[in-house]
Amino acid sequence: MAVDIASTITYLKDHAIEHGFHVHDERHFVETYTLRQAWEVDVHPAEACNGPLDLHISLDIEPRLLLDFEELLDDTPDVPEDPDGKFSVTFYFNWALPTMQRPPDLIVLSAELAGIGGIDLPIEVSSVRSMGALSPADDERLSIVGVANRSLVDVMFQQDSLCEVLDRVHDVSMYMLEHAHEWTDEA
Repeated sequence: MAVDIASTITYLKDHAIEHGFHVHDERHFVETYTLRQAWEVDVHPAEACNGPLDLHISLDIEPRLLLDFEELLDDTPDVPEDPDGKFSVTFYFNWALPTMQRPPDLIVLSAELAGIGGIDLPIEVSSVRSMGALSPADDERLSIVGVANRSLVDVMFQQDSLCEVLDRVHDVSMYMLEHAHEWTDEA
């Protein structure tokens, strides 16, 4: 049985719409030498159509994992199981805001977002400050990345397994949107 990740990504986009997001763009990359595949989907909460928040969802899959999963599907007449997590893939959720004029306290922000993300969506918060000859002022940007691991079995056969994660991603997005005016002038 062929593994159709492209259809799964299409379902993920439809599912994201059901959870309050607008989908703007999708990219599919295939590395010609190794056949490694990556998908990127640009979304944002429906409430942030005119900015300032963007969300980038990405999934990267090793070709060997897909081949092993295909073998499992060929050997199993029913829905397979993955108790060891051998077929686990990682979804990355990357939030972006414009340059911050009044950056938040990263420790406080990390604690608040950890409470929203919970154990289903661990979140990493950092910021990068750039100084250069081209910009007269400091350029500080916030980097927020959430991670969710799921088995390909769940992604392919129990696609609603991402419901809780998408709810939490939406909650984090709304928190960011509500507080963006405190950090940027573009909110």
